[in-house]
Amino acid sequence: MKLKNIAIACVTLLCAASLYAQQVIIMTDSTEVPELNISEVQIRASKSNLGLKQMPASVTLLNSMILEQTDVRSLTDISAIAPGFFMPDYGSKLTSPVYIRGIGSRINSPSVGLYVDNVPYFEKAAFNFDFFDIDRIEILKGPQGTLYGRNTMGGIINIITRSPFDFQGTTMELNAGTYGAFCGNFGHYGKAGDDFAYSFAFNVQHNQGYYTNMFSGEQVDRSNSLGGRNKLIWAINDRWKLENVISMEYSTEGGYPYALLNDSLMTAEHINYNQPSSYERNLVSDGLVLTYSGSNIAFTSTTSYQFLDDRQEIDQDFTPDSLYFVVQDQLQHMVSQEFILRSARPDSRYIWLAGAYGFTQRFNKQVDVDIYTTNMALQKGYRNSVSGAALFHQSTLNDFLVKNLALTAGIRADFERDALDYVYDMNVAGNHVPMADTTYPALSYVEILPKIALSYKAGSFQVYATAAKGYKTGGFNSTFETDSGLYYRPETSWNYETGFKSSLLNRHLYLDVALFYIDWNNQQIYQTVPSGRGARLSNAGESVSKGFEITMKTLPMYGFKPVLSYGYTDARFIKYVKDENTNYNGNAIPFIPKHTLNFVLRKSIDLHQTGLIDRVDLNLIYRGLGKIYWNEENTFSSNYYNLVDANIAFSKSGFEFALWGKNLLGTDYESFYFEALGNQYVQTGKPMRFGVNLKYEF
Repeated sequence: MKLKNIAIACVTLLCAASLYAQQVIIMTDSTEVPELNISEVQIRASKSNLGLKQMPASVTLLNSMILEQTDVRSLTDISAIAPGFFMPDYGSKLTSPVYIRGIGSRINSPSVGLYVDNVPYFEKAAFNFDFFDIDRIEILKGPQGTLYGRNTMGGIINIITRSPFDFQGTTMELNAGTYGAFCGNFGHYGKAGDDFAYSFAFNVQHNQGYYTNMFSGEQVDRSNSLGGRNKLIWAINDRWKLENVISMEYSTEGGYPYALLNDSLMTAEHINYNQPSSYERNLVSDGLVLTYSGSNIAFTSTTSYQFLDDRQEIDQDFTPDSLYFVVQDQLQHMVSQEFILRSARPDSRYIWLAGAYGFTQRFNKQVDVDIYTTNMALQKGYRNSVSGAALFHQSTLNDFLVKNLALTAGIRADFERDALDYVYDMNVAGNHVPMADTTYPALSYVEILPKIALSYKAGSFQVYATAAKGYKTGGFNSTFETDSGLYYRPETSWNYETGFKSSLLNRHLYLDVALFYIDWNNQQIYQTVPSGRGARLSNAGESVSKGFEITMKTLPMYGFKPVLSYGYTDARFIKYVKDENTNYNGNAIPFIPKHTLNFVLRKSIDLHQTGLIDRVDLNLIYRGLGKIYWNEENTFSSNYYNLVDANIAFSKSGFEFALWGKNLLGTDYESFYFEALGNQYVQTGKPMRFGVNLKYEF
């Protein structure tokens, strides 16, 4: 779809919603309908506990009701629901890159930060986990380096699970659908007196798979997972509070639903490979948070730990022939500690915070490669140790120069050290050949990350402008065939953003608009190694991403509750010379949808008077994504495509029964594309599917 058509559609929807909101004003007594009190929502990811409308940045907030309406069960489901957000749904949980405003990383360290109940997720293999009992998700866009440091160039995703202090009771949910899909979760939330609360929740999921391997006749992408979470909160006294959250997930998957691309027809052939592939993962996270809330200052100590143990087995040629088979085992331990001291009153003229942060991350990785055509086996072992520390400060001065003008300035000093021990052995026709046993010189990085923002607020209207530096650390490649491919350099960016947030039409219409321009150097680019067996990161010269985002909400009328969001992103290489014969200057950066459009329409029908059903909720969800280029040459792309989901729920006294459908138009689209071993491979998107959901809360 052309940009012009999408722009016309957005303007039409905006105008229709504005007229709709005007009808609300005319037909509804304002004393009977609540305002859109967006400013009262506190954004925890800001670390200053600012309200949404106080933040001089673009923020997407998805509360539990929105997550339930749109049936969000993992990060991949948020694609397009948050404007400018894209997480490809392909392969397995091992490969889970996230892209915001054109910034993301397919392998190695992420370019977007993820925090779950205060625990940082440094490894992308942990990003794709099953959601259950999520209270809300906050997505802060643009560099968040001043407060979060490394690998937050694209933004921050902050996930907060349900608190037993906010809700007491028991929830049970069962979900079943076509293609052998089943999901069930149970949670209990309680209090022991006024000062101690606890919860425990469990989740189980099974899917028979959507794709058939023609070689074996079996579903290639079957999956099973089991997760649990325990939360304990102790209000020691009026000032001090201690909270601990431990979560785990065990998952096992088949894989991978990749098919050869027919060059002449440019369509996917059948999935057809001979060696069963899989991915198995154990993930455990624990966060201990101690807070003090005084009349003038507040203090937070956050101690976190994450354990990841996974194993990948993959037929790397994806053909009926036995050419290459890879087994990768990975073990990670991560420990971090953060201290924050800040002013306790966010409504005072001067707001400040200061903090210190440190972490250590240990990787052990073993990669075994069987090359059957040459009767060769490769064994590679990596012992990777990464540690870092940071000091940071941020201040906000309200009524700066003039009333209602706020100046925010921050700075962070980030220090990091990366060390690698590497062992490489080869077996040829049963004969052992030692290749390398090397401890490489450690890589060290020091980065200063400044930020400055101006924000003017008058009544329900806020306008802001921000400039911030982003930073993604460099490091060692886990696949390299020459010394020049051993490591990649850090990438840095400057993000410039301006926007406004306002409640219009007597506070019945909320509008959030942001324009951004990102200029970054030494962009880390995914490339296959010369042999085609594996991939590494290398650095491009200069890249630019620019665009805008719109989010709009209105108050309900006759039970209708519409939400519209749209993002436009144009991300391109400015200077990227691969070699003397090839340059990609001016090409679009791969994996970035130019357009992300989302429209949710909900209608609630009150049926209390019938005595049979309390309420009926109807939800219609539209998502549009594209155009997406999948390679640097821009020779293969996916056009703009439409995904339509819907559900209808019947509620009675804490019990809910729902019918749902996904991809109701039966849209055919590509969810992933890559090149390896001289071939092109593609994964198609998930088909039309239906199901039922039962939920009971008491």
